[in-house]
Amino acid sequence: MLQDVLRHLDALVSFDTRNPPRHIGTGGIFDYLRAQLPGFRCTVTDHGEGAVSLLAVRGAPTRVFNVHLDTVPSSPAWSADPHALRVTADRAIGLGACDIKGAAAGLVTAANLTTGDAAFLFSSDEEANDARCIDAFLASDHGFTEAIIAEPTLCEAVLAHRGISSVLMRFKGQAGHASGPTALQASALHQAMRWGTRALDFVEGQAHQRFGGLTGLRFNIGRLEGGIKANVIAPSAEVRFGFRPLPSMAFEHLHETFGTLADPGALDRYEETFRGPSLPSGDVAIAEERRLAARDLADELGFTIGNAVDFWTEASLFSRAGLTAFVYGPGDIAQAHTADEWVALEQLQRYTESIKRILQ
Repeated sequence: MLQDVLRHLDALVSFDTRNPPRHIGTGGIFDYLRAQLPGFRCTVTDHGEGAVSLLAVRGAPTRVFNVHLDTVPSSPAWSADPHALRVTADRAIGLGACDIKGAAAGLVTAANLTTGDAAFLFSSDEEANDARCIDAFLASDHGFTEAIIAEPTLCEAVLAHRGISSVLMRFKGQAGHASGPTALQASALHQAMRWGTRALDFVEGQAHQRFGGLTGLRFNIGRLEGGIKANVIAPSAEVRFGFRPLPSMAFEHLHETFGTLADPGALDRYEETFRGPSLPSGDVAIAEERRLAARDLADELGFTIGNAVDFWTEASLFSRAGLTAFVYGPGDIAQAHTADEWVALEQLQRYTESIKRILQ
């Protein structure tokens, strides 16, 4: 079984599905997958700009397995060709091997060893925070009630994770000579820095918040730029920041709070550029109800239930749409997005065996 998984993984890694630039078409890796799934009804959909999905269905399943095929870009730190799989005594090394082509190889292998009902949704836009593949699927008359989303979870069912929001802020100032008495207040950069200090204080004050094993609010100021030179008051400044709330935290309330931390009149723009809901999604009561339903499904399938995680996944999109959803896949998130990315052979074997057992 493991040799079949590695054979498929070798082929999948060889396809360049880096995102960006997401130069992914309806052929290539999708032609390969269709050829490896005899007996499945396969539908390939081009959603534009390199976002392509493949829905493969056998029989009449009500549960769908989702795997994204796109990867992060490679880096010069790789010690060998990232698109050539290398296999050692205990690991498979290659771009996407951990996140998450290893799961795709396991699904294909399990499918060919079984005859039961099965449905796989392969997508190519997860790494760009552009979920048009999943959004289009969920907007269709798909008929599924359960979804298992593959991400590296050490073959444990993850029932809860944080949401994610990215924000662009622009501060306005008034250019002038830095020696002037108004420099402290007139500088857009000074306004941005004051906002940053207040934002950090607010986030630290959320450390007591808890949900499903997660604590506090994750927050990061990722980019601050503006100004002209040291002796010129900055007329403008731009801040890009992100936060990752607990499932029990309301996005709108957090945006209102972060926006009002700026001095009156200092903001020229406040725009959320991306939002991914928490898992499970919904208000506190609905989120807990959905978490319990996912726990029951994981128990029914015989999966070990793991801890909630801080990273975001598209499982939250399925949950928001009303499907019972959780995250389950081979590998450790610590190896994802790294140079010489790898997945343990034991994880590939365990994942494939569990999928085979379910699809019998």
